Amino acid sequence: MLRVLLVNDTAKPIGELRDALEHAGYAVIAEVDGAAALLRAVETQRPDVVIIDTESPSRDTLEQLAVMGHAAPRPVVMFADRSEPQAIRDAVGAGVTAYVVDHVGADRLAPIIEVALARFEEEARLKKRLANAEQQLADRKLIDRAKGVLMDKRGLSEAEAYATLREQAMKQGSRIADVARQLIAMAELLG
Repeated sequence: MLRVLLVNDTAKPIGELRDALEHAGYAVIAEVDGAAALLRAVETQRPDVVIIDTESPSRDTLEQLAVMGHAAPRPVVMFADRSEPQAIRDAVGAGVTAYVVDHVGADRLAPIIEVALARFEEEARLKKRLANAEQQLADRKLIDRAKGVLMDKRGLSEAEAYATLREQAMKQGSRIADVARQLIAMAELLG
């Protein structure tokens, strides 16, 4: 059973949405009035999904979502009354995984939540791949720079410089990039 944090960012009551979620088989673990308590509620309640009911996402709500996205990312479904294109772009940019205009019946809640979960998982996978690729590129730059230091200071060929880095990494039980970082730091220290 998915655990849902329900956020009311409107003046109207959200009992109907809560009832529809519970009828659809979701556990509404907490309700929060307004976005100010969003991050704290996510950190303490640890929901599987966050559902926000709003007329139109406010700047405060979007800021809280962005903070939550960095500190405790969760799939977010936003039910809004307005469909201004800029509001939708801003919401998605802040981390909303599904933006639904107007309210839906209980029979449509499950597919909307499943799409939000799937999209969130796919985005998390892509972010991880991007972070890995960026780390590999940064490591490659460090290694190339360290090879350059060895080639310059010791008159080694590129292959010999790499072999030297690799051998040192094996001796230390470290990654080649870590050895390269140490070598560069030492070269900068010695001038």
